[in-house]
Amino acid sequence: MKRRGFLGCVIAVPAINGIEGAFAAGDATARIGWITAQSQASLAANIRAFRAGLSEFGYAEGRNLSLSLRYGDDIPGRVPQLLAETLQEKVDIVVAQGNAAFEIRMVGSPVPTVYIMSADPVSAGFATDLAHPTGNMTGVTLMAIELLGKRMEILREIKPDLARIAVLGNPEHPGANLERGFSEETARRLGFAIDYYPTPTVAALDRALAAMQTSPPQAFSLLADGFAVQYRQKIIDFATSLRAPVISGWPVFARSGAVCTYGPRQSESYRRLAYLASRVLGGTKPEDLPVERPTTFELVVNVKAARGLGLTLPPTLVARADEVIE
Repeated sequence: MKRRGFLGCVIAVPAINGIEGAFAAGDATARIGWITAQSQASLAANIRAFRAGLSEFGYAEGRNLSLSLRYGDDIPGRVPQLLAETLQEKVDIVVAQGNAAFEIRMVGSPVPTVYIMSADPVSAGFATDLAHPTGNMTGVTLMAIELLGKRMEILREIKPDLARIAVLGNPEHPGANLERGFSEETARRLGFAIDYYPTPTVAALDRALAAMQTSPPQAFSLLADGFAVQYRQKIIDFATSLRAPVISGWPVFARSGAVCTYGPRQSESYRRLAYLASRVLGGTKPEDLPVERPTTFELVVNVKAARGLGLTLPPTLVARADEVIE
């Protein structure tokens, strides 16, 4: 089941049939350099979706596509060296995943870049607005703050007596102020009390978890970004020790023990990343391609995790889920 909506102002562009521009003849090879600060294992499914998207738009490795993948293994400081190595291969375009986009913008790249990130591109300075990207870069954002309200409503379905939620978020993540504000506004509307814990570092996370020991929340809303992904198991295990459900935006959290996630269908977002890459390879300038926001969403519920907390998920919630983890 797919949940569709239109968030933000995204300009529709006709679908591509075949390959445009310099690669239309079939004897040229498009060279794409993929750079991320994350590990290979954590992105395997997303890479498959990106490859599938490239195939949809006419690109096939071994025929007219060379895809070079480089991973930073969760060390952002490696990105400049990865970029230097990638540029030595004379790539036509760089694809930056996650925080790698920030590092690449800082260092600068002579070739066009498309990115996918969890941050708000406008707050991060990648665009004056979604229709006007800057700096020879454009891409896809996974941020959809409007979904925070839906997640809190889902928490109420899971725990009807819920009155107090801990919100964990990285304040250095561009757009985090928007997420916090929307969380607090939604909580007031629904009658929840919120304790917000800024967690930009491991030390800050440890302090937040220690503080919760003396004043345990009834549930956790975890704002998704690279830091949260990296330390998701630490957070989820702690919440489990308090018998408090965790909700977040990306399926990786549900598959790691969160009770529920509701957010962008990432396979679709990575397919759109492939679409933008194909447009740039076809000769379109990045600044002429609006930044895209999610339009397709997925609900993942972890029945096993709920059962371990002594919770029975409402049958209506399970029935709505796109994926159920037993």
